[in-house]
Amino acid sequence: MKAQENDENGAYVPVSFSTTIKGATNLSILSEGNYSPMVASFDLLPRTVPEFSIRMRMVKTANLVVLVQANGKLYRATKEVKVTIGGCGG
Repeated sequence: MKAQENDENGAYVPVSFSTTIKGATNLSILSEGNYSPMVASFDLLPRTVPEFSIRMRMVKTANLVVLVQANGKLYRATKEVKVTIGGCGG
């Protein structure tokens, strides 16, 4: 996962994430500090290149969590992003 550790404005937080795990069927990203934590979820077809870049809103400083579902297991990566000004009205 690639995201700035410090982001001045939570209304526009660029994030890139991918996986190299074989057999991945789903890739999701969550922001633990948002009122609704699920930001995006992608179901992957067998020939899909699992690389995504998005812009998201964050209410406050929080952990971003990427979940990969593959071969009947869940894998998790976490990164804290510090937000100075909340982008969801906070």
